[in-house]
Amino acid sequence: MTGTLSDGSHKTFVFDLDGVVYLDRSGVPGAGEALTALRHAGHQILFATNNSVRAVETVAGNIARRTGFVPEPGSIVTSGLAAANLLRDSNETCLVLGSDELGATLSGAGIELTTDPANATAVVVGLDLGLSYERLTRAVVAIGGGARFVATNDDATYPMPNARYPGAGSIVAAVERATGTTPIVCGKPNRPMRDLVERKIENPEVWMVGDRPETDLALAADAGWGKILVLSGVTDHHDPLPPELRPDYIIATIAHLPELMSLEASENRG
Repeated sequence: MTGTLSDGSHKTFVFDLDGVVYLDRSGVPGAGEALTALRHAGHQILFATNNSVRAVETVAGNIARRTGFVPEPGSIVTSGLAAANLLRDSNETCLVLGSDELGATLSGAGIELTTDPANATAVVVGLDLGLSYERLTRAVVAIGGGARFVATNDDATYPMPNARYPGAGSIVAAVERATGTTPIVCGKPNRPMRDLVERKIENPEVWMVGDRPETDLALAADAGWGKILVLSGVTDHHDPLPPELRPDYIIATIAHLPELMSLEASENRG
């Protein structure tokens, strides 16, 4: 990774969403203004979220409502979209343990859906806010019968304003334990997500802005991007990190990013 945040070149910033741009239904204070400042300075802004509950169109609307910043068309990648891209050419019949919008994302990619475990050739597991024993059982039975096991992501939790709630990874773990089968994981930092993001990048210098080292910063490390850790989500600045996941910069929230860019000229990265 070369370059600094203040060298004047146009950059691509890839932002995580939950815990970075917003928390639950509220934008992180100053997030919209920071994103707008970056856009006005000529930088490309992309969003990459492991949350598979919402389709891309809903995510775009959520960003706009919560922060006032309107994303560019095509600037959002979700783990659900990564799963759909993985399966789109495989002629799978897919059982979904996840949200209705995850199902819509898959069917929009031409993937046939089923609720019958006997008919499923693949099972996609994401965060399911309506999780029930019956739904969990259908997924387990389908995989036990030979269906391919695909996870949108394996984040154990996701951040809420005053707590951490169980994430898709908690549900994936239950299915994995019951079936003895290891899933193909699509979300950050795995290749299916990275492939989709890289297709959208316009500038040679890329910075990942996230709150979760094992997904956001790991993706950046694998791809050779700069790493910016924010402390508004799941990670506290006291959390120890292995060398490969240590961020280039740590900021409280993305509201501080434009200031960091303008003040960084006399400082070294790391």
